[in-house]
Amino acid sequence: MAGLARTSSPDPGPVGLPQVVGGRFRPVVAMRRNMVGYAEGMWRAHGDVVRQVLGPPGLDREIWMLHHPEAASRVLSGSSWRAFAKQDPVYEEVGRWLGHGLLTAEGEAWTRQKRFVQPVFTRAAVDGYGDLVVDEVEHVVADHTRALDGPVDLGRWMQELALRVVVRALFGESADAVVPHVRRSFPVVSDTVVRRGVGVVRLPTAVPTPRILRGRAARADLFGACDGIVAARRAAGDTGGTDLLTRLLAARDGDEHLTDDEVRDQVLVFLLAGHETTSTALTFALHLLGRHPDVQDAVREEVREAVGDGRPSAAATASMPLTTAVLKETMRLYPSAPFVSRLAVADDEVMGLPVRAGTTVVLAPWTIHRHPGVWDDPLRFDPARFAPEVEAVARRHRYAWMPFGGGPRACIGQHFSVMEALLALAVVLRDHRVTAVAATDHLPVDALITLFPTEPVLARVERLP
Repeated sequence: MAGLARTSSPDPGPVGLPQVVGGRFRPVVAMRRNMVGYAEGMWRAHGDVVRQVLGPPGLDREIWMLHHPEAASRVLSGSSWRAFAKQDPVYEEVGRWLGHGLLTAEGEAWTRQKRFVQPVFTRAAVDGYGDLVVDEVEHVVADHTRALDGPVDLGRWMQELALRVVVRALFGESADAVVPHVRRSFPVVSDTVVRRGVGVVRLPTAVPTPRILRGRAARADLFGACDGIVAARRAAGDTGGTDLLTRLLAARDGDEHLTDDEVRDQVLVFLLAGHETTSTALTFALHLLGRHPDVQDAVREEVREAVGDGRPSAAATASMPLTTAVLKETMRLYPSAPFVSRLAVADDEVMGLPVRAGTTVVLAPWTIHRHPGVWDDPLRFDPARFAPEVEAVARRHRYAWMPFGGGPRACIGQHFSVMEALLALAVVLRDHRVTAVAATDHLPVDALITLFPTEPVLARVERLP
């Protein structure tokens, strides 16, 4: 395997900083047009550290785009991670529009919330949702395959699947009441967050622009749906349920418990993290398997051997190393969170370069996962990279693969996401053959909060005898 590349912008700027590239306003237009394409283009043109200053003098902000696992290690872990907080514009907007759950909380508020939330996401607790996941996946697969008369859009199919799973896991019997609110309001909130987060100037939310008005209405819709269910559950005093909402309401740390607002904020963050990210991973996994029938056949054989005549289960996923490798390789090529941002709250350094407090740093898993100094033939789909025997001896950088972030603030729901995706692949592929329509592994994508395909991801799905 090739050694790690150590590059930065081609010409050093003043006081040891990399040169500022691009203009003050053109990059914002390009980011809004396609954030993924813009970031990758700047990386290929200028190297692993790209420094920009956006906005008019006096209202500008400095942004560093970072495309190397060493940068990710410095920002997310070790002794330096507290110098980079989730106080950058994008996370500020997530907190403003979706509440201050574990994703956006800082300092003591984050520490307090994690004490309550972490026991809900232990491996044993998450594995208890395996049957629920399979129930919902089987329901969606049956609905779609009954009416197959042509290519299906894998993106829409997997969005429906992931939405049903996460809403059922969160709300239990109240799930059907929540789904319409999520469908109509989450896309609006996501768009509001990103458009404001990457904007040069952010108007106060009291200014009634069309985007802010749409965002307010969508936020009120989501908050209202969640608040009503939380209040009803709290009033009923039922702490014996197994859905995540009940467990959050019942969580205790001594005499303390989460407030109703804190519970709602956690729920909305889990909806965001557990819906769009998993559907993205499944969409591209099925597309890639539809392009590589030999790998798909091997996965099917593995699933049938692991499951036998029974239903897939969380325990059975331990006997699916190839399916797991396919999922990991998919998340390398198509990371659901292609960008991870932080605000430097103290002077520090990244890649040996001084970073001043007030600088926004943006890590790019999209390019780190495709870095030729880290990965051999990085654009090739090759699940063998993640075979257990290869993983045991691989000398990759710790942050060469980081679809769930890293360090103390790594995604707390990553085991749920992986379990759900493996079980969904098992249910679909055991009895169906997927054939991709596109003639390439690499599809056009963009990102709001999460990655998404910009065109329908079409495939033919055939039920096997």
